[in-house]
Amino acid sequence: VLLVESGGGLVQAGSSMRLSCLVSGGTASRFAMAWFRQALGKEREFVASAHWTGSPTDYADSVQGRFAISKDNAKNMVHLQMDSLKPEDTAVYFCAADPVRLGKALENYDYWGRGTQVTVSS
Repeated sequence: VLLVESGGGLVQAGSSMRLSCLVSGGTASRFAMAWFRQALGKEREFVASAHWTGSPTDYADSVQGRFAISKDNAKNMVHLQMDSLKPEDTAVYFCAADPVRLGKALENYDYWGRGTQVTVSS
């Protein structure tokens, strides 16, 4: 199973951005999926997760109300809609998947993408 992220880039604070993750070599409906991020010099942290069916979802407190994760099982994709972006959202964003586990812990996910850079300028 390969996960390929897309949609990163440079935006101004207050803008919106949508990240996408394509599940290749597997069926998205069989995976719980999540987004994590890692800022320069910091540990990788949980952002959002979605159940195998797409619902329920869970979010880090820092992005609650601004970010939305969604699964498109028909297209084998998961998206992260990010609104009201802040400079502190700047990080490499990683897509993660697991056929059995869900949650906020990195070790719950066996499959990872290479990441996409999101930079938010002030």
